[in-house]
Amino acid sequence: MTAAAGAASTGFSDSAQTMSLVAFSTAATVTLLLCVMTGPDRDDLDEFYTGYGSLSPLRNGLAIAGDYISAATVLGTGGVIALCGYDGVVLALSTALSLMLLMFLLAEPLRNAGRFTMGDALARRMPGRCVRVTACAVTIAALLPLMLVQLAGTGQLMAFILGFTNESLKTGCVVGLGLLMIAYAAIGGMKGTALIQIVKIVLLIGSGAAVALLVLRRFDWDPGALFTAAARQSGAGPAFLRSGLEFGTTPTGRVDMIASQLTVVLGGACLPHITMRMYTASSARQVRRSMSWAVSLVALFVLVITVVGFGATALLGRTAIATADPQGNTAYLMGSRAVFGAGVSTAETFLFTLVTTALFLTLLASVAGMILACANSLAHDVFAARVQEMPARREMTLARVSALAIGVPTILLATLVQHHSLQPLVTLSFCLGASALAPALVYGLFWRRYTRGGLLGTLIGGSLTVLLLMPGTNLVSGSPVSAFPGADFNWFPFTTTGIVSIPAGFFFGWLGTVLSGRAKAERQRHQYEAVEGWILAGAVRKGG
Repeated sequence: MTAAAGAASTGFSDSAQTMSLVAFSTAATVTLLLCVMTGPDRDDLDEFYTGYGSLSPLRNGLAIAGDYISAATVLGTGGVIALCGYDGVVLALSTALSLMLLMFLLAEPLRNAGRFTMGDALARRMPGRCVRVTACAVTIAALLPLMLVQLAGTGQLMAFILGFTNESLKTGCVVGLGLLMIAYAAIGGMKGTALIQIVKIVLLIGSGAAVALLVLRRFDWDPGALFTAAARQSGAGPAFLRSGLEFGTTPTGRVDMIASQLTVVLGGACLPHITMRMYTASSARQVRRSMSWAVSLVALFVLVITVVGFGATALLGRTAIATADPQGNTAYLMGSRAVFGAGVSTAETFLFTLVTTALFLTLLASVAGMILACANSLAHDVFAARVQEMPARREMTLARVSALAIGVPTILLATLVQHHSLQPLVTLSFCLGASALAPALVYGLFWRRYTRGGLLGTLIGGSLTVLLLMPGTNLVSGSPVSAFPGADFNWFPFTTTGIVSIPAGFFFGWLGTVLSGRAKAERQRHQYEAVEGWILAGAVRKGG
């Protein structure tokens, strides 16, 4: 298919495609330059890992919101809203609720207990290399699937916007942008990736809000008229505005919906690339203020994506959206384009270019933050923990090499999975966050008798439960939109593993603590009481 034919099929004009390509190139160049300019000195670990805590609450809140709203959130959640209506809105609200959970329950204790990584926070009470290595393994296991989704989606998104179908070009986009994301993480460190997240979130919410206002204007500023039109165009009628379109109305479907929302709420709050932003605040008060900004921004984006998602269905119809992508991942872009109508002015073309550039930056920034979280954990928790005092210059070199060691295999895997349904990978990441990391953090930060055996039981037992159950879920096989539509080994009739794996993660933590013996539990209680003031109230700022 030629570019012109691609433009005709997607509805994007040649001028919009050209402007988008120029904007993508400009954004990539400027953001890379920002990383080079703000990159840390070669022997300054605090600047590389935390940016010295120099970001103001507003800027840190923008960076947290930017990390939290990934391309999978924008495209995936927007698609569920456009295809499933009410159920998609509930999913979007769950993402905002997840950040509120982090804000009120975990943010301050995390900042007080940790220094650079998830391993620091968990090893604060239970020092030991096995704890750090396990925390690193779970960090990589939880973030690798999300990175694959973002990178594999890069080729599809570029092809959709620019109108090409050549598979080699798609793969080239994945490889080229993957290398760019490695450069962001390795060169810019925490401050550099934070700046990219700030630019991205401002552009994403600004352009999205403009499109949402145009959608409402098309329906005379009446949200009720928008929802009614979306329900009519969905082909499902009033059911589009009620629960059950995505999961069904059977008891199993209801349980699946509850488990999915719980997985999003717990998993989203505890993924390592989000929690690492807590360490960039200079005080507990700064954490609270940063999280207040982040929650407000995410709530605003939930409102924006709800309006744009319903607008896409109302203007184009559910069939057209599902035809373009069965998962609805292009709904956000299609809705943004459809709101302009047939004749598109220069100003409207410019606005659409801002929307596509924001999505492009979202892909870049999301993966860069995840690569940084994995590289930091690998360098700090695995390699630096092997020696008593590793020179700062050597550890930073290791962190940069780790970014390459994480990024290159991720790129190769992304080129292999780009032709499959990517939803199981997104779900896998959230399930690991909810089933292994969330119980470990809750127990580790608040349970006095929690032991090293309990912590390892939580991390390993929760992760293994997810990995054993995930292949049997609805998303992997047994339906036309699953990863393997031609196969059917769907023995676990749920979308996520959360209904079993989340209780299992907490159970294994309790069991490991009980099996450690009363003497160890009592010793751990005394050790926890010695640092309880630091963790819960920030009485002392740690040095390491």
